[in-house]
Amino acid sequence: MMNLFFKSLLLVLFIFNFQTTLAQNTKVSGTITDKRNKALDYASVALIQLPDSSPVTLQVTNQQGLYEFSNVKPGRYLIKALMMGYRKALSAPFEVKDMAVKVPLIVLADETQNLKEVNIISKMPVIDQKADRVIVNVEQMNTAGDNALEVISRSPGVKLDKDDNIVLKGKKGIIIMIDGKMSYMTGLELTTYLKSLPGSVLSKLELISNPPSSFDAAGTAGIINIKLKRNKMQGFNGNMNLGGGYGRYEKVFGGTNLNYNIGKVSTYLRLDAGHYNSYNRLTLNRTIGDEQYNQLNFWHPVTNSLNYSTGADYFINGKHTLGLMVKGFTAPEETKVNSNSVNYNAVGAKMGSTSMFNPQSNTEKNHAFNLNYRFKTDTLGGELGFDADYVRFDNTKNETFTNNYLDANEQLIDNPIDLRNKGMGNVSIYSIKADYSLNFSKTLKMETGWKSSWVESQSDVRFDSLKTAGWITDPRRTNAFSYNENINAGYLSLDQNFKNLQIKAGLRAEQTLGNGSSSGTNTLINRKYWKLFPTVFVSLKLDSNNLITAAYRKSINRPSYSSLNPFTFYSDPYTALQGNPLLQPSYANSFELNYSIKNFRILTLSYSVNNGSISEVVYQNDITKESISRPENLNRTTNFYMATGNPFDITKWWNNSTEVSAGFNRTESAVQGNGFNAFSWNWSVVMDNTITLPKNYSLTTYAFYDSPSVNGLFRNLESYQLNIGVKKLFWNKNATLALKVNDIFNTSKFRANLEYNNIKTYWQNEWESRRVNLSFTYKFGNMKIKTARKRQTGTSEEENRVGKN
Repeated sequence: MMNLFFKSLLLVLFIFNFQTTLAQNTKVSGTITDKRNKALDYASVALIQLPDSSPVTLQVTNQQGLYEFSNVKPGRYLIKALMMGYRKALSAPFEVKDMAVKVPLIVLADETQNLKEVNIISKMPVIDQKADRVIVNVEQMNTAGDNALEVISRSPGVKLDKDDNIVLKGKKGIIIMIDGKMSYMTGLELTTYLKSLPGSVLSKLELISNPPSSFDAAGTAGIINIKLKRNKMQGFNGNMNLGGGYGRYEKVFGGTNLNYNIGKVSTYLRLDAGHYNSYNRLTLNRTIGDEQYNQLNFWHPVTNSLNYSTGADYFINGKHTLGLMVKGFTAPEETKVNSNSVNYNAVGAKMGSTSMFNPQSNTEKNHAFNLNYRFKTDTLGGELGFDADYVRFDNTKNETFTNNYLDANEQLIDNPIDLRNKGMGNVSIYSIKADYSLNFSKTLKMETGWKSSWVESQSDVRFDSLKTAGWITDPRRTNAFSYNENINAGYLSLDQNFKNLQIKAGLRAEQTLGNGSSSGTNTLINRKYWKLFPTVFVSLKLDSNNLITAAYRKSINRPSYSSLNPFTFYSDPYTALQGNPLLQPSYANSFELNYSIKNFRILTLSYSVNNGSISEVVYQNDITKESISRPENLNRTTNFYMATGNPFDITKWWNNSTEVSAGFNRTESAVQGNGFNAFSWNWSVVMDNTITLPKNYSLTTYAFYDSPSVNGLFRNLESYQLNIGVKKLFWNKNATLALKVNDIFNTSKFRANLEYNNIKTYWQNEWESRRVNLSFTYKFGNMKIKTARKRQTGTSEEENRVGKN
């Protein structure tokens, strides 16, 4: 691994030196000041080509008011300078040949209009439909008391399944990114993180259902990129938030986001902490033969979480930038789990019951480090990027079980059975990648790159049973599992713009090498395969108002590391989870078509076929009454989705965002030796209203309805919810106080039927969805805009497979 790392580093240095040599061509430079001869830093400077007045490139001035464009091709140009609070200015035209050009001093005059008198006649919409993605502007929403998972679930085309996994346009397998960097989490780990992250720290959500080849091929449903708040302002600035809520139990949360941008260095620090006292109630009604088993599980977790993120960019000059990022979170949790199962015979008479008490003490930790470098190779926008990442997950679990078996008269049968478990798991991920973009012309662009990642995953579960001689290790429930994986990938894409037509096509190749072992089952895992993943995007402007976009993507969904572990984990005496070392990756072919008029989405059509999709399959033992769930590859799942709707202003004071969607889902597979074929049409409507009131008040309402649907082997029942809130701006609109009531009628719950072979189960999952939340936010500091750098690290979908079920 280290040998490959150094070879890759040498390759990057070679490209860097080569590009540096190429870049030593004609330079254009100059200075921007105000009328008092004071240098203006962070003024925007554009290099304009004549005679068509098209901008070639854009940059900002440094602290001395200096700017410099390198590698400028011969031709006629002029400089355009602008800055907030000043009038824009143009230089005299000049000729670029083979000598450096020094542009005469440009002086910006003060803007005479008082900014306090400027009226804002429009505002950023909540939903913004772009050609390749949907952008949700979270800062325009009332997120008082919401966590990040709840905010995401309110986005167009997004739903949550029974385990709070994110489903986008009817498809599972979504990849979550944070500020353009892979989160490396799915399943319970991702849910825990998103629930610990206040919705008030989110700035935007990018829903990318068909990412291009520069992204990892993983994620059969696409990517959701969560952009956190980070002010792009000069000097010192930031914001803070504090809030609380109450449903059945209390919640308190708060945090701060600090930025210091000056000169060659831009730094930031974000801290968020929360205390969340909540619950989850699961009802399972199982029919086993002619008997009925009614099971009720109640979880009462108390979580104290801390999220942190810090980083810095060092702008060496206008072309070279070095960056460092450190982030992580910790979520210690104390949980009380109670389970009660009552069984009845064919005539409805009670036969007995089982109760379990399971106090737990669990902790999840995640730390990530990223070092990145960017080099702008020319004035047409060419860039070379290099990223090195290290991510570490550490999870611990300490729990005890007391199981009581009672007869029909509620009398104890024998002595209680006591168990205890000490488990741990850790995942280490290393990643390096390089990306290079080259503009052959104003209309033709090439992107290429490579990435390698290495994963080391280990888990250790140790169960003890309490006997007369004391605690003794239970070999049936004790297991050590390890899995190592290496993924190597390369890609190439071309982007060609014609007059009204844009075509982008790419190809990505990925090689996977993996091996693992389980001590509890003596199982060995060996994975060796490589695949090609093409992507095609087409954008056609019929005229200035009408736009049609189309996309095709082939993707992969690899099994999570934990799902390959063949060991059985019991959550109660009758319910268990088991991994599957025979799991194979699934592959999906996805197509999408969008039509919009003036950025208003008229219609979205999406169709995907997933071969070998991974789904939980329940095995039921009619003798022991145990239900064991294990992931398996299904033959084929098909998803069709269509939607219409966009935000629009009904009046100047009333903004409405309504989305109406319909879908068709089908699951076809052999399950436990028998055929399974389930399908259904479904529809949903989501409506979000914002009413602007006098004196900086606003009223918000949010409601949704989902009809019954098919998801894997589950037949989901309908669900619906209504939220209402009010928000007040004050202190010159720098402070916000928001009050919101979620799920007023307490109707948001997951209900489903599971019926095949000898399985007949009704499933109902409830949580603390109805609650009142109050939050306060305040922004402070310098508000002079500074251009921020867009970054994306090299970490891939490996982290998204940590903790995935």
